[in-house]
Amino acid sequence: MHKIEGKTKYILGLQHVLAMFGATVLVPFLTGLNPSIALLAAGAGTLLFHMCTKKVVPVFLGSSFAFIGAISLVLKAEGIASVKAGVMGAGVIYMLMALLIKKFGVDKVRSFFPPIVTGPIIMVIGLRMSPIALGMIGYADGAFDIKSLLIALVVVSSMIVISVLEKSFFRLVPILISVTLGYLISIPAGLVDFAAIAKANWIGFSPEAMSHLLTVPKFSVTGIVAIAPIAMVVFIEHIGDITTNGAVVGKDFFEEPGIHRTMLGDGVATMFAGLIGGPANTTYGENTGVLAVTKVYDPAVLRIAAVYAIALSFIGKFGAILQTIPVPVMGGVSIILFGMIASVGVRTLIEAELDFGHSRNLIIASLIFVLGIAIDNVVIWKTVSLSGLAIAALVGVVLNKSLPKNI
Repeated sequence: MHKIEGKTKYILGLQHVLAMFGATVLVPFLTGLNPSIALLAAGAGTLLFHMCTKKVVPVFLGSSFAFIGAISLVLKAEGIASVKAGVMGAGVIYMLMALLIKKFGVDKVRSFFPPIVTGPIIMVIGLRMSPIALGMIGYADGAFDIKSLLIALVVVSSMIVISVLEKSFFRLVPILISVTLGYLISIPAGLVDFAAIAKANWIGFSPEAMSHLLTVPKFSVTGIVAIAPIAMVVFIEHIGDITTNGAVVGKDFFEEPGIHRTMLGDGVATMFAGLIGGPANTTYGENTGVLAVTKVYDPAVLRIAAVYAIALSFIGKFGAILQTIPVPVMGGVSIILFGMIASVGVRTLIEAELDFGHSRNLIIASLIFVLGIAIDNVVIWKTVSLSGLAIAALVGVVLNKSLPKNI
């Protein structure tokens, strides 16, 4: 782990902004919420999370994909006021679950998530996102878009070269340098559209953003019932994300500050997001990937990134510039980041010295892999769905508790 001092932290924070930006603003684009409000919710939510977790967990919170379907439907049916109430309800459920975890203790929770369950789950988190990364670099129907592929290769190659440099400052900022290089190459390739930058305001929210921000929540049954219960589904994904983060950093966040505090942090952040009209928050695997690449685990860097996100929500021109980063550039970065997460899962299994000569371990890992990767989402009730990751985790937990130890 590198000791980071002075202005370097502020530069490193930019990498985390780049890592979270695409996914964080994609959710509001897909649901009809406002991207500027989503950025404000992500930045402020991250700071609230750090306050709840004693400022020791290097996590960034961004827009959760699990709520996309429900938020979109409620927004169309009843408007932003009902969405606000539903998202705030999800935050309340997070906080109630935090109290339950606190009551029954971390060891009880940990017993449900040994390495034979968490290792494969971490691998699935990275592998599930790998098709997205390939799609971003132009892979479709068995072929690549050559222009996109070449740009992504430049980004990937530069990240590799920079990451292996010995005793170099550049080794700390491979993503920032690679994205900048990819952006510059994309301009003559005709992949950067500057029109959005010209149209954007310098300072302040758009009228749409102000409307969402100032709307008073409407506590409708439809909004709360459709959105809030999804928090119970996302619980297992939260466990997986915090486990992944701890594995990368080399610390046990189940013990200190405690998984109940990380769940509380998600709850408080999501409550705030709902209050201002943003999507529910969740811990971001993209930023955990940045930690794995840079090996800089200082939580202060994540808080700096959170301040940047808040500033971006008010600076229209800068936000527009980030939105013009070509998809192939971010695809190249994503290949490395998502692969890093999967590799951490492999490391978890190796460090636990699990014996895969035992059928029990093979069965648990095999089912987690197949279910977690092959299943997208399964609708269980109206707008409430289970992701493949959640299903795989549930199966892994049940099998770990039910299968005999000696098979």
